[in-house]
Amino acid sequence: MPRGIWYSCAGRALARAAPFMPTGIVPHSGPRPFDLERVRADFPILTRLVRGKRLVYLDTAASAQKPARVLDAVDRFYREHNANVHRGVYTLSEEATRLYEGARVRVQRFLGARDPREIVFLRGTTEALNLAAFCLSTRWKPDDEIVVSALEHHSNLVPWQLAAERTGARIRVIPLNADHSLDLDAFDRLLNERTQVVAVSHVSNALGCVAPLREISERAHAVGALVVVDGAQAAPHLPIRVAELGCDMYAFSGHKCYGPTGIGVLYGRLELMQSLPPYQGGGEMIRSVSFERSTYADPPHRFEAGTPDISGAVGLGEAIDYLESWDRDSARAYERALLEYAIERLSTVDGVRVLAGGEEPAAVLSCVLKGIHPHDAATILDQDGIAVRAGHHCAQPLMELLGVPATLRMSLGLYSGRDDVDAFVVGLRKVREWLG
Repeated sequence: MPRGIWYSCAGRALARAAPFMPTGIVPHSGPRPFDLERVRADFPILTRLVRGKRLVYLDTAASAQKPARVLDAVDRFYREHNANVHRGVYTLSEEATRLYEGARVRVQRFLGARDPREIVFLRGTTEALNLAAFCLSTRWKPDDEIVVSALEHHSNLVPWQLAAERTGARIRVIPLNADHSLDLDAFDRLLNERTQVVAVSHVSNALGCVAPLREISERAHAVGALVVVDGAQAAPHLPIRVAELGCDMYAFSGHKCYGPTGIGVLYGRLELMQSLPPYQGGGEMIRSVSFERSTYADPPHRFEAGTPDISGAVGLGEAIDYLESWDRDSARAYERALLEYAIERLSTVDGVRVLAGGEEPAAVLSCVLKGIHPHDAATILDQDGIAVRAGHHCAQPLMELLGVPATLRMSLGLYSGRDDVDAFVVGLRKVREWLG
């Protein structure tokens, strides 16, 4: 799209987004005190029965359930506003563009970014991290280095391995302390003038460890390295202010933040994103095209080739509004207290070893039952309507360090309560009785 047309469409979209704010809580009305029962009433799926039992959903780290207002926003988009964005000059297209770009502004505010152009919509955290690894690695030389942590999800490891294979760069790994937190002294020893990127998870998807991102960013920047953060597990639970964290890129997924699947975000400092080549080619990401050569649009559209997931962005914007409709400090305190309760209750089950990380893990813990495979335990728990994750959680190197093939993971959401934890504990006792 020629630059003038982009500024015309997007500028009007941002300026005129207000009339298309989704119905529900009035913008700027202020957050409500956290209330578990009111939260639960917002999630239709929690009323269903599984195998004749109340659904006990403890797999939010994999994918959060959706509040009714998110479902309604997506449905309303398709019923009332469905059209492609940016290029149309008719009413539906302009409405869709305002909704889409309005969602971008919501994400910008949610992350504390300076400019909506720093927000790129993608399919999820995985695609965002692949984009980061591909585009940043175009600058690397053989023997450059990428530092990752021992806690990483495969999505924040494999893309960097692929980039290393293409360029001849090397992967270095931050080891863990005894409490599974990152060993920052060892991190310091890994950093040098060859370090190009430090790629870390804000919150571990397997253990819930919270990384000290501000400190990591300061140390990485001191040697000229960039910091790329997998924020998939942090965004639903922690307040994110990318400027305060000091990171250069930050990725998260809509479906873990009570939004739709298939939509995600990559935040990137505007100056950095302006310096990077495209990730994919096609429509929307161009400035001009001829048979001889093409020139490329400015961020964010340089990185959004083709028709985007418009309804997904609309749903994500609504999910962010929903998250921020609750006082996030009180919600975080509630989740922390519930996790502590879960750790205490699990200690009463014979043969259970709890695996959590750091001083204040965030909403996730794993456990193993002596002599019982996690998959068998999860299958039995499902008979009572209890949904938990069993496996290596896309963190096989971490499982190897922990000396286990897999774990049983319990993860909390806004709708989780002590009754869910109690049901899980009772279910584990049944597993112990059956499989002993």
